[in-house]
Amino acid sequence: MKIFLIALAILLITGCELPSIIEADEYLEPIPVNVSENIPISDDVWGRIRITSENNQGYLDKKTIEYINAYLKNPDQLDLLFEKGRYFIYFVLEELERYSLPSELALLPYIESSYDPFSISSSGAMGIWQFMPATARIYGLKDTWWYEQRHDPLASSRAAVRYLAYLHNRFNKDITYTLAAYNGGPTLLEKRIKLNRQSGKPTDYKNLKLPKQTLEYVPKFMAIKELAVNAEKYGINLPNFPNKPVLGSIELEGQVEILAFSEFANLKPEFVYKLNAGYTKWASPPGKKTTFNIPIELERELNLKKDQFIQNNQINWVTHKVISGDSLWKIARKYDTEVNILKKVNYLKSDILSLYQELLIPLSNDQNKAFIPYQAHIISEGDTLWELGNKYKVAPAEIAKNNGLRLNTPLTIGKELNIGNKNIYRTINSKKRTILYSVKQGDSLYRIADIFNIEISDIKKINELEKNEIAPGQVLKIIIKAF
Repeated sequence: MKIFLIALAILLITGCELPSIIEADEYLEPIPVNVSENIPISDDVWGRIRITSENNQGYLDKKTIEYINAYLKNPDQLDLLFEKGRYFIYFVLEELERYSLPSELALLPYIESSYDPFSISSSGAMGIWQFMPATARIYGLKDTWWYEQRHDPLASSRAAVRYLAYLHNRFNKDITYTLAAYNGGPTLLEKRIKLNRQSGKPTDYKNLKLPKQTLEYVPKFMAIKELAVNAEKYGINLPNFPNKPVLGSIELEGQVEILAFSEFANLKPEFVYKLNAGYTKWASPPGKKTTFNIPIELERELNLKKDQFIQNNQINWVTHKVISGDSLWKIARKYDTEVNILKKVNYLKSDILSLYQELLIPLSNDQNKAFIPYQAHIISEGDTLWELGNKYKVAPAEIAKNNGLRLNTPLTIGKELNIGNKNIYRTINSKKRTILYSVKQGDSLYRIADIFNIEISDIKKINELEKNEIAPGQVLKIIIKAF
């Protein structure tokens, strides 16, 4: 962090002659203010944005109007887009208020990710704010096997607003510069402003030599702002987002399985994951506490019943990264468990382990030694739900329900079935998203692996690469952890 601050100070010294740049101590870490008494009076968030948005004179230029018309050509899609902010936009507004930022910046995730916390770009940016790994690390967003805060809608929003406050102050509270810097980076923007100033050219963002994506980013944002602020003018029926909290929370002891919690809360697992997208596996991270975001109308009821849930849903897991000399027998002895349980939990078909492979380990005690996330069965010729039910002592209807099947659905040979019963913890596999990545100049397998937080060996395996050499323009298949 010390090196980072020094670098920023040097940056400012070289750019301090610019009127749009201000001193380091004014923007390195913006200070939030208490705004509890300053919340605008409005029934909904749209009115709040309308009341407090800045009057950006002249922003309805040709490019902005093109984007407005493009949105208006697909009114159903526009309705769906606005709806996606339901559970997060109020929280973002509150954070923006804390840093005295323009309220319309709460619309920014609409053009970044469509307010989708699971969003991942081809360049590795994640979450509703599309954080890249380097920026995420600067702002303290965690990334572990269990938990990726770039996906967490609340944690990432706190970090994004801090970053926006930094940019807004750095560029003298000019919102067009703030947006351009968020998309293209503050250093590039500074350089282009300086070059234009030295050449006697205008320094507004439209006249800067910026990437096409960055030049179109500002009008794209202004188009969404115009439609949100003047919805009635365009015949748009905005969804009803109340100007009050819509998310509550519940804190539970220990590690919690997502599916078990969704059943307890009577919420669809997909919805639980959406509100808590930072949890990237079938359970929350191992630890003393687990916090879930929930609809605020359920907060009181679920908190009153949580002791009963905790008593009936205790699990305790850790992860183990394989090192040289490890074997399943050695790991089983270390954690006082059994080799066959390790193989079931981690879907291992052989006893061979890979260096740095991460294994799920059930901590040994009488209560949860036998628990595994779920028992899998690979369908073979002649299998039926009734035969499998008899084999595993599970009702055929239960197996069908666990796998989204009907009782009379033909089974596909080779497909994996989730076999669940009262003695085996069921789960949802983290869905894996496959993207195609075009290799750029200067890329290496090491850099690509770092961007997407995966192993080089995985990239080589899926693309059948024998060596580490790659070339610009080469298309690689990348499997990333997502939903």
